[in-house]
Amino acid sequence: MLLWINGPFGGGKTQTAHELHRRLPGSVVCDPEHAGFGLRRMLPPELRGNFQDLASWRQGVVEVLDLALTEHDGVVIAPMTVTDFGYFDETVGLLREKGHDVRHFTLLAERGTVLKRLRERGFGHLLRYVGGKDAPLRRESWAVQQLDHCLERLREPEFAEHLWTDHTTVARTADRIAVLAGLTLAPNKDGALRGRLRRSWTSARHIRFD
Repeated sequence: MLLWINGPFGGGKTQTAHELHRRLPGSVVCDPEHAGFGLRRMLPPELRGNFQDLASWRQGVVEVLDLALTEHDGVVIAPMTVTDFGYFDETVGLLREKGHDVRHFTLLAERGTVLKRLRERGFGHLLRYVGGKDAPLRRESWAVQQLDHCLERLREPEFAEHLWTDHTTVARTADRIAVLAGLTLAPNKDGALRGRLRRSWTSARHIRFD
C-alpha cells in the first residue's frame, strides 16, 4: 500500500509521514522531493524552476515508487505536494493503473494556520529571534507565493480524501489516516515535550538551502 500525503507547502505532510512511519512497523518513507532537488541541482541556477515540470521527475517518481511497492514488504509513505491535475494523473494515477493500492490524502488548513507553520518549521523560532518576525517567511518565500494557489486547487474533489488539520495534532492526523486506510498504528506514547522535540528534529532534518 502507498500512502500519498498531499497538501500545501508547510501543511504538515512531512511531519505526518514520519509520524506514520514511527508508529507503523515495516513502513518506509520515500520522499519524491529528494529526486526533484537532485534534478534541480543538476541544472544551471538560471534554469532551476519547478522540478515537477520535468518529465524525468514524474517518470522517476513512478519508477522508484513502483519498485518500492513491488519489492518492499510494508507500507510506503510519500509526502509530496501535487496540485496539477495532469501531473497527479502521471504519478498517483499511473501507480494505480499499475495495480498498486494507493491511498491519497490531502492535508488542508486555513491560510493563517499554514503561514504560522511556515514561520515555525526548521529553525523558525531562532530565525525570528535573530532576523525579526518575518525572517522565516523570507526564507520560505516560494512556499508563501504558492500558498493561495495550493489551497484553492487542493480543495478540488480530484484531490480527496481531504483532512482539515487546523485544530488537531500531527499524531491525531496520523491516526485518522490510519483508520481511513485500514491500518493499525502503535500507540502514541509521546508526551507534549517529547512530541515537540521530535517534530522540531524532523523539521530541522528537512531544511532546504537551495
